[in-house]
Amino acid sequence: MPDAAGALPAASLLQLIWLASPALPIGGFSYSEGIEAGVEWAGLATETAASDWLVDQLHLSLARGDLAVVAQAIGAWRARDTVRLKALNDWVLQTRESAEFRQQTEQMGRSFVEWLKLHHDDVAAWFDRSPITYPVAFAFAASRTDASVRDGCLAFAFGWAENMTGAAVKCVPLGQSAGQRMLGRLARDIPEAVDHAMTLGDDDRQAFSPMLAIYSARHETQYSRLFRS
Repeated sequence: MPDAAGALPAASLLQLIWLASPALPIGGFSYSEGIEAGVEWAGLATETAASDWLVDQLHLSLARGDLAVVAQAIGAWRARDTVRLKALNDWVLQTRESAEFRQQTEQMGRSFVEWLKLHHDDVAAWFDRSPITYPVAFAFAASRTDASVRDGCLAFAFGWAENMTGAAVKCVPLGQSAGQRMLGRLARDIPEAVDHAMTLGDDDRQAFSPMLAIYSARHETQYSRLFRS
């Protein structure tokens, strides 16, 4: 449990960082989530443009959708509320706005579960349904730590930010210093996005980012592509 000052013990903090790391072999680094198409069709040719794009995506898409799911799913996993978990998982699947986005959440969720099986003996018993989405799978792992719901969401969001910054550096392209400045800006915005996500109930959650969906769909047939589609 957190210590008297509210901080996580070092081992728990490191475990949470590990769960969100882009180095985890689940394929997050292989998706650009529309950025690569944005470079061709939306003029993402500078650090400022790419940074603005990602900050908007954080607040308008991630915080209102997947982050809110993670916040609710961590509690549901701890309560062993399988009905609630199925509803959250179904919502994620039903709200993917492109084939590419659906493939991403299914593939990363499946790969995350396979990785978890190396560390938890009972994982298979909890994932008897297929497909499992990435936010719900991540929430399972976060629920097994001493982390608060907020800490779990912060880790999820920062892992997303690292992946997306890496994608922008490669496909705009940008230098490493620019990437670090972008990541720093996202890190400053993440707490606000997480706090907003944690206030959203089922009637407030949404996954409506039509232009992002259009760019994702365009990316599926874009010539040429660095990232998976």
